[in-house]
Amino acid sequence: MAHVIIVGASTGGLPAAYEMRDLLSDEHQVTVVSNTPVFHFVPSNPWVAVGRRQREQVSFNVEPYLNKKNITFSSAGVSEIKPESNTLVLADGETLSYDYLIVATGPKLAFDEIEGLGPEGHTQSICTLDHAESAHLAWQRFVKKPGPIVIGAVQGASCYGPAYEFALIINDVLRKAKIRDQVPITFVTSEPYIGHLGLGGVGDSKGVLESEFRQNDIKWITNAKVTKVEQGNVFVDEVNDQAETIKSHELAFDYSMLLPAFKGIDCVANLGDEVVNPRGFIKVDEFQRNPKYPNIYGVGVCIAIPPVGGTPLAVGVPKTGYMIESMARAAVENIKDAIAGEEISAKAAWNALCFADMGSTGVAFVAKPQIPPRNTVWMKKGRWVHWAKVGFEKYFIHKMKKGSAEPAFEKFFLKIMDFNKLK
Repeated sequence: MAHVIIVGASTGGLPAAYEMRDLLSDEHQVTVVSNTPVFHFVPSNPWVAVGRRQREQVSFNVEPYLNKKNITFSSAGVSEIKPESNTLVLADGETLSYDYLIVATGPKLAFDEIEGLGPEGHTQSICTLDHAESAHLAWQRFVKKPGPIVIGAVQGASCYGPAYEFALIINDVLRKAKIRDQVPITFVTSEPYIGHLGLGGVGDSKGVLESEFRQNDIKWITNAKVTKVEQGNVFVDEVNDQAETIKSHELAFDYSMLLPAFKGIDCVANLGDEVVNPRGFIKVDEFQRNPKYPNIYGVGVCIAIPPVGGTPLAVGVPKTGYMIESMARAAVENIKDAIAGEEISAKAAWNALCFADMGSTGVAFVAKPQIPPRNTVWMKKGRWVHWAKVGFEKYFIHKMKKGSAEPAFEKFFLKIMDFNKLK
């Protein structure tokens, strides 16, 4: 009998658990360990922050759904991974032994790297459901007394799409409330240009997003290094191609949301230089295996991916939903084959299929592969994208409650679009 443990119960971990259970016979054990009893649909966080979604619409307790599939669950969290003995130490002191481990933890949010950043400081976040709810409380206070807004992502961030979404969703909310004229909005990003997205751009993403910002009176600062945040002020150094400061900005705000840099969570980052990169992200090969410990697999935001080209400031590579799903599927198939004594061969399709909401409209894009040079690049704007993302939210949550192991991102995207025409 083999025991497979998945650490993490979000976009990567939960589908991996369902598929692992489907592929293995009942003699094998599947366990999920998370630091929370709740699954929540992370892409909905921008909507939660402006009151367009409530917690109960985008989250649920995972244990009963996992138990129905004969998957053991613990919400204690992991305090230590001991790969030499194939053991996890949970935060409650319990130990679990594994034969195969899938690390799908997501990131540690590095607010501490910039003075005054984050919910414990002076800015809001939409990285977690709790953060988004806190951001909504601050938003309710803000709309009663509107003023300047600063939105963006700091140096070292590796998830830029939600910052663009939030800026344009806020713009839409303010226009509908007829107070947009009272709110100057500035977008701050470490990207070398608007629409880089950590991907070197996707098609005409630079032109499309710059046009959206211009049409909606959103100013921007790129190559922006946030040095500190004080109550009501963000301090930014704008740098040139050599990362030399060419202009310093002090941006006043009454509301600010800045995405932080990411790091590996402690139990992963502590595994050492042979296992993780300097930021604590787990190293993986083409089969999602860790090179030092081949019975450990990495999936999603927690894995190490080199940045795209050289940028003056640190710009991380995003791990989009389809890409995460593909990683999880490859890891699961390879573990199944390894248990059966067969040669592993499954590789993730590192493509990007994304819907980005803009309030009342949106942008869909395809990048195959996600990192350039690419075989396929496609982008399209329209109101249908907004409704497609709303539909996918409901579709994905339904599938996770149902315990379905089918590839949700790809299946839904192909239902919406004739993908063959994009090849």
